[in-house]
Amino acid sequence: MERYLLLHILSIALLGGLVPTWSEDKLISPLRLEMFVDELPDVPKIRGFDFVDGAPKPRELKIGMYKKKWKFHRDLPPTPVFAYGTSKSHATVPGPTIEAVHGVDTYVKWTNHLPSKHILPWDPTIPTAIPSRKKGIPTVVHLHGNIGEPESDGNAGSWFTRGFKDKGPKWTKKIFHYDNRQQPGNLWYHDHAKGLTRVNLLAGLIGAYVIRHPAVESRLRLPRGDEFDRTMMVFDRSFHKDGKIFMNSTGNNPTIHPQWQPEYFGDVIIVNGKAWPRMTVRRRKYRFRIINASNARFFRFFFTNGLQFIHVASDSVYLEESTTTNETLLAPSEIADVVVDFSKSNSDTTILANDAAYPYPTGDPVNKANGKIMKFIINKRPEVDTCTVPKTLIKYPSPDLSCASQTRYIAMYEYTSDADEPTHLYINGRSYDAPVTETPRVGTSEVWYVINLTDDNHPLHIHFGLFVVIDQTELVNPEKKFKACMMKMNDAIKCKIGNYARGSKLRVPAHEKGWKNVYKMRPGYVTKILVKFAYIHTNSSYPFDPTKEPGYVYHCHILDHEDNVMMRPLKLVK
Repeated sequence: MERYLLLHILSIALLGGLVPTWSEDKLISPLRLEMFVDELPDVPKIRGFDFVDGAPKPRELKIGMYKKKWKFHRDLPPTPVFAYGTSKSHATVPGPTIEAVHGVDTYVKWTNHLPSKHILPWDPTIPTAIPSRKKGIPTVVHLHGNIGEPESDGNAGSWFTRGFKDKGPKWTKKIFHYDNRQQPGNLWYHDHAKGLTRVNLLAGLIGAYVIRHPAVESRLRLPRGDEFDRTMMVFDRSFHKDGKIFMNSTGNNPTIHPQWQPEYFGDVIIVNGKAWPRMTVRRRKYRFRIINASNARFFRFFFTNGLQFIHVASDSVYLEESTTTNETLLAPSEIADVVVDFSKSNSDTTILANDAAYPYPTGDPVNKANGKIMKFIINKRPEVDTCTVPKTLIKYPSPDLSCASQTRYIAMYEYTSDADEPTHLYINGRSYDAPVTETPRVGTSEVWYVINLTDDNHPLHIHFGLFVVIDQTELVNPEKKFKACMMKMNDAIKCKIGNYARGSKLRVPAHEKGWKNVYKMRPGYVTKILVKFAYIHTNSSYPFDPTKEPGYVYHCHILDHEDNVMMRPLKLVK
């Protein structure tokens, strides 16, 4: 233990005091901030294409990362944040929504204008991007849900500092290329720097990205236009009384990791950059593309007046059929694309609420603050609505297990200190920097059995690949022998998984039966998924080489877990 404490002291000295300290007793009570006083903001949009002679053509964007101040609530002092934007004055939290068109290339030069010191505490004792000059904040952008070249995937080791003065060991190029050849749907971009993802996102480095395909989508006649088709990025924060974002400065195992804690939770719920906003709507259908951009918080959304969600897509893919629910559970990084019909409301107001425990599923119940998301004020006057939600949406190929070329077992582990506090998390018993073990062939499908041996629900995100969840099977009495065997050998076959994966099976909800890039790995269960490393909408090959360096990754999208170090490399081969 003394060795780790010494390492921490030396790290701070080495970094020239880059790790600031904060007082944790000066937090503002969320109950002092009146709810529903700020309007839901319209996040600025940027076209990822140009029009030339009436046709969309490729476009290059320049989007920077800036330190500025942001007003999260009417009664909260301006908050120092990191924000994406075409300039500092236009930078926002979340960043601008990039609107792309299927088949038309978008190029983005992501530029780092951040200061030498972070606005939040971070922990150099976990595997972290540290500049050789000991100055600057490493950043790299990952387009979540993108099926694109590895050089533009935003690998954790492809980071760079201000002015590209320092670059990570896997850095490739200044201008990222998004070819937008995949199916239409919702994506989002965020920072992905090694060991700093949780703090860089907490500081504000998030934004939405939509790929539209008018020839395919227009026949659906879903709500459209800026007024009726809205992206909503939802996340949680806590604040100091002076408006600064709060993040713990002391870890749960301070003699091992001085600052890192296994999950971050805030009691102030933010939507599109405002705390508990309000939105006035008409009595008609609206489309909401809801992105859970929290570090660790799950949301189980519901309307207090009983309005329902009509699901049309999940993550980056349309569903084959629309399906209706009274509530919807979103893990960090998941996307629910839903239509809400306010003409069905029996009241003139409703609250979008949340009742997901934190950590999910067995943590604390929600309180008066984090149990509410935003308020909708519904116009009294009825109106004609020509939009529809068809039963049949877009059909993609059904999962075919017989075509799987490989079967893999992916095990999730949490390691604890003598005080039974988490110290780190691994996939397959290996750190991120260990040699790659998952090497799928381009154009193939694989069956993965994801074995969750922890107490947490882990949202597994696979870069580049799409997958369908087949089922989830409960492990029977895994603590007796199976977990100990796996911790020692990490070999599901030798540990006789078949003797334990024989419990109850969980039904995959209808609105999550399609192709996804994130799914909730239930604790004490084996989740069977079919992963496809090819397009789902066409038999065409990729217009890029997915076998190039630096490759891809897969990881838990609880950011505190990802950073320490529940992430593994994924290397495509021919």
